[in-house]
Amino acid sequence: MKPRALKTMLLLLIFIISNALGSSAISLNLTMEAFLDGPAIWLSNGVNAGNLLAFLNVSSSEGFGEDGVWERIGEMWRLVRGKVVAPVMRLATVMCMIMSVMLLLEFVFMSVVSLGVKFLRRKPEMKYKWEALKEDLELGTSAFPMVLVQIPMFNEKEVYKLSIGAACGLTWPRDRIIIQVLDDSTDPIVKAMVELECKAWVSKGMNIKYEVRSNRKGYKADCSCSSTLGIWKMLIWNFPGDFAVNFGECLMTRIQKMSLDYHFKVEQEAGSSTFAFFGFNGTAGVWRISAIDEAGGWKDRTTVEDMDLAVRASLKGWKFLYVGDLKVKSELPSNFKAYRHQQHRWTCGAANLFRKMALDIVRAKDVSIWKKLYVLYSFFFVRKIVSHVVTFFLYCVVIPTSVVVPEVSIPIWVVVHIPTTISLLNAIRNASSIHLMPLWILFENVMSMHRMKATMIGLLEAKSVNEWVVTEKLGDAPKAKPENQILEKPPTRFKERLNFLELEFGVFLLLCASYNVVFGLNYYFIYIYLQAFAFFVMGLGLVGRHTSNS
Repeated sequence: MKPRALKTMLLLLIFIISNALGSSAISLNLTMEAFLDGPAIWLSNGVNAGNLLAFLNVSSSEGFGEDGVWERIGEMWRLVRGKVVAPVMRLATVMCMIMSVMLLLEFVFMSVVSLGVKFLRRKPEMKYKWEALKEDLELGTSAFPMVLVQIPMFNEKEVYKLSIGAACGLTWPRDRIIIQVLDDSTDPIVKAMVELECKAWVSKGMNIKYEVRSNRKGYKADCSCSSTLGIWKMLIWNFPGDFAVNFGECLMTRIQKMSLDYHFKVEQEAGSSTFAFFGFNGTAGVWRISAIDEAGGWKDRTTVEDMDLAVRASLKGWKFLYVGDLKVKSELPSNFKAYRHQQHRWTCGAANLFRKMALDIVRAKDVSIWKKLYVLYSFFFVRKIVSHVVTFFLYCVVIPTSVVVPEVSIPIWVVVHIPTTISLLNAIRNASSIHLMPLWILFENVMSMHRMKATMIGLLEAKSVNEWVVTEKLGDAPKAKPENQILEKPPTRFKERLNFLELEFGVFLLLCASYNVVFGLNYYFIYIYLQAFAFFVMGLGLVGRHTSNS
């Protein structure tokens, strides 16, 4: 096949894949007479694969391998590319450039604050007087504030013992602590096991309450108890238990740890140090009951009820303090589909909360205009919206597509300098994992497809905006067999691991890279091939652990 025919065929394949992925919904009203001397075929349904195939059938008399038909297809593509595709690509490139600069400035701001706090030793907790509580000779243990520990559960067969045991092992006077286990389990065997564990601790003298609900309305947001329980309220959602973080379980958990380390060490610390605010993520938080009550209590309007409460409390003037020196053990999802569901819930919920609270933030009277600007622009718009949109569209759509649209040129500082700087800023706080940075970039780019989709669902309040899938927890399951073999299910079959959206997008990137190798004027194919490989690996379910109930 001649190079011209090969080039046109690759363009046609890319166009077909793009159409299948829904990225070619360009509505035109042209006739084939503009491109060849023959019968008119109206493209009234838009430029898509069906129209092109119809055109090929009409022109097949000239021979599929002849230069004539390929030249005419090439002419049609050049006209559509110049009149429609190129202008859209230029607009997308400009938007991605603007968003990239916004994201870079946000990363620089957070990193400067975080590093400044670390090296100048100006951590916000140093402003406060920290003294260990001591038992008063006259008041006895009543000098200690009443503490409530809440442990929501949902079929937590692998970790329920560890979670309850860790909560009961807290160093605090037993008569000044209440442990509430809210069990929403649907598995009757698991529910019975959790109840028996609670009774066992009651027999040891612990003040532990086992509660169930008739329905899961409100999910965790409906767990709050009466404020008569005391002065303080400790909320440790999905209390992880006294076991080591499983970041070394597989490559996927190690990559997750890199993202979470940056989130806590940089984002949370920067917010706490500048505006005494950060997004509470529901784990290991200590709340005053008065703060919860003044903020309006827990609300189930989004899937990020923890963040919702934090924003409302902050707008009432309450200050948040991040104490990074206190380590709380937790568990990372080691199954890809479980991780994908978790990220959808977090991303969609944050975008939806932004939609619901933007005007409330603007109208808030108890905080300064600078704090409003920080919450609206930095916390919500850049980190929860822009970051997901630009990561997907720039690195997974615009750059790959630009190789077949020579009219569009992307500046080198957008393609190389900005992502390199952001990666280096992340690497500074993840020095022990710097060798995994290339894999982290490719993994995050694949996940950006799901996060971008979740962001749009949240902003538009689409049908699945409140979709809630509980993140699977395995506890010590990878190390030992579960005690109760009745709960075991057959291993996951290969076809159940397949993720077709990732596979389809991988094909699209593979075609773009191949076109760039044969006809391109740059070396984008090196990156695009690597990114396509990442999509294929995740599409084939070759990441994380594979469990039967994911």
